Amino acid sequence: PCGVDLDEFKTDSTSDIREKYGLPDNYVICPGALTVSKGPQNVVEASKEYYEYASTVFIGDGELKEELEERLGDRGMFFGYVSSEDKAKLINDATLLVAAPEKKEHFGIIYAEALAAGTPVVAYEGGGVGSIVTPTEGILTERNPKILGQKINYLLQNSGLRKQMSVSCRARAESHYSYPELVKTLSDWLTGFIE
Repeated sequence: PCGVDLDEFKTDSTSDIREKYGLPDNYVICPGALTVSKGPQNVVEASKEYYEYASTVFIGDGELKEELEERLGDRGMFFGYVSSEDKAKLINDATLLVAAPEKKEHFGIIYAEALAAGTPVVAYEGGGVGSIVTPTEGILTERNPKILGQKINYLLQNSGLRKQMSVSCRARAESHYSYPELVKTLSDWLTGFIE
């Protein structure tokens, strides 16, 4: 698996990112290309279930941007491509990270980044996401935008559960996706292979 720079995603850092982007107190972030395969259209549809509690923030660009902006309306905002530093800060400050790709992905770095940031995840199940995000770090749901939105709404209204998940997210990132841990795992594997 890929690793994450844990120093880039600090759960205790304070940033000016909300002011810079004019963000509300609660927002759900959806990073990635605005293409059919990445599923932002599913997140726009899901936002109908939780928009009273949080805005939806999209970072990334693609051919669906204009259509999605029109469909989303005032339930959220699009920032296009942002710097790596801003991306980390936006994920750090997000209430939740959401992903709803059309096809199952083997590994999504955004999930590991969310864990490093201590940001709980709500995503479609299938592919490799279940090996990254367990029930202690988020909710994986069937491939249905309405159900996805309902699960997001559930977590938005349960701050105690979100806080528990946030702690679990960071712990899992430290034990599974930090560069030192990955180097140790690879070293142990190679040592076993050689012996």
